[in-house]
Amino acid sequence: MIRVRYLALAAAPLALAACDRADGARGVDHGETLLSVSASGLAESRPDRAQFRAGIETFSRNATSASEANAEKIAEIVVALRELGVAEEDIQTQSVNVGRIEYGDREGQYRAMNVVEVTMDDSDRAGAAVTAVTEAGANVLSGPSLTMSDPEATANLAYADAYKAARKRAEAYAEAAGMEVSRVLYIRDAGGQQGQTWLRGADAMNEAMVQRTSPAVPPPPPPVSMGPRPEEGGMMVGTTRSNVYIQVDFALREK
Repeated sequence: MIRVRYLALAAAPLALAACDRADGARGVDHGETLLSVSASGLAESRPDRAQFRAGIETFSRNATSASEANAEKIAEIVVALRELGVAEEDIQTQSVNVGRIEYGDREGQYRAMNVVEVTMDDSDRAGAAVTAVTEAGANVLSGPSLTMSDPEATANLAYADAYKAARKRAEAYAEAAGMEVSRVLYIRDAGGQQGQTWLRGADAMNEAMVQRTSPAVPPPPPPVSMGPRPEEGGMMVGTTRSNVYIQVDFALREK
């Protein structure tokens, strides 16, 4: 489920310049005025994908017995995952190690470790999966990380809202100046952030112009988490926010 929460307009520095001649670099024709607007947009979505790593670490006096014990326990972990409905292709081995310990209380023993990465398309069941592998003997755990299977869908909604905000601001400026928006000259994707992932913006067409007209991008608010539900095993899936920023150049003309 994707929903748009609100729009946040960055304080938009104004570049209003009446042009007596055509400006090929910016695309402004004779009689037009350049208006540069910066805006931000926000959308959020509930993560529908979860990934975590689970494994087993075993010790023995020789490498063979350590490996055999490890293989037996990792098989039990995989069975527990399959019983939860996790497909075989969603369980991937990440590391297999066997080595002699050269220091500490276990010096001289052999240590075997096998870790798998689990991908689940139902984030609500991730808590139950972590519980299941723990009960099956997993003593190496990390995650889960919660993501969206289609992050672009949410990001695109945020960008669309940012443009609508920029357009509305441009129309307000034009109305106040007794003008109207003639056309769009330039749209720059200034990037943003989706959860913990940075969204890289496009390189500016004119860096000097952008530095003069674009404000510093403020950090986005942290992700929002909803309350846990019993079937989630105490996990709070919450929502992931997409905060994005754009710069739009409009051409204004007299009414």
